[in-house]
Amino acid sequence: MLSVLSYGRLLARAVIGGLSQTDGRDYSLVTASCGFGKDFRKGILKKGMCYGDDACFIARHRSADVLGVADGVGGWRDYGVDPSQFSGTLMKTCERLVKEGRFVPSNPVGVLTRSYYELLQNKVPLLGSSTACIVVLDRRSHRLHTANLGDSGFLVVRGGEVVHRSDEQQHYFNTPFQLSIAPPGAEGAVLSDSPEAADSSSFDVQLGDIILTASDGLFDNMPDYMILQELKKLKNTNIESVQQTARSIAEQAHVLAYDPNYMSPFAQFACDNGLNVRGGKPDDITVLLSIVAEYTD
Repeated sequence: MLSVLSYGRLLARAVIGGLSQTDGRDYSLVTASCGFGKDFRKGILKKGMCYGDDACFIARHRSADVLGVADGVGGWRDYGVDPSQFSGTLMKTCERLVKEGRFVPSNPVGVLTRSYYELLQNKVPLLGSSTACIVVLDRRSHRLHTANLGDSGFLVVRGGEVVHRSDEQQHYFNTPFQLSIAPPGAEGAVLSDSPEAADSSSFDVQLGDIILTASDGLFDNMPDYMILQELKKLKNTNIESVQQTARSIAEQAHVLAYDPNYMSPFAQFACDNGLNVRGGKPDDITVLLSIVAEYTD
């Protein structure tokens, strides 16, 4: 005779097994982008474009949906280098590798690594530096695999709460981890991290989960509670609703970035590091907003 406890365990296994067998649906991401360059007052809404020195991509393959955000380091402009060239080329290379199927969904660090080394091997040197965040949804396993280098990042929101997020990587205040290519002979003088140093994670997602991937221009100007308040406006999975909410978040961050009296997350972090700073942080802002939905061809 089975004990009540043993019977309960068998029943639980049967229920869990039944759920996993019946939930054979593939998942996908319904994604929209919005962004603002620091020097522009009007948002650019076309996916895959650079917003100032930020860049992003949205790509699909038969096994996964993949997103990326990169923030070009603006200090290169002082040396006559366009910072958007490095971040933009890095993201375009990631996008191409995904579309060609040259990636493993469970290893987003691999996508970032292969893209970076392609840049290093360019016949025409491409100088610059960038942070990077790669987010991959494996459609069949329903797992979100991520790689984040620096202070761009992502949030996963479920039921109005943040249930998973990236960890910011900083060498010291306002100096994030970054991929770099320096002029010949100057390698030691330019801060450069290995793509393998990216923080990686895996997380099981559910239908209806919201994933927000963004550059630091968003997170430096909007705390979690403001972002969550905006996400309440997302009522369904149609692309129009996702686009409208992405735009609302980017616009609010852009306005706050230019408010001299606002105590932004960046200003608070600066004060915590002994600096007397107040106001928003004018910066490029890139927002990729996704909702997990059932896959349809």
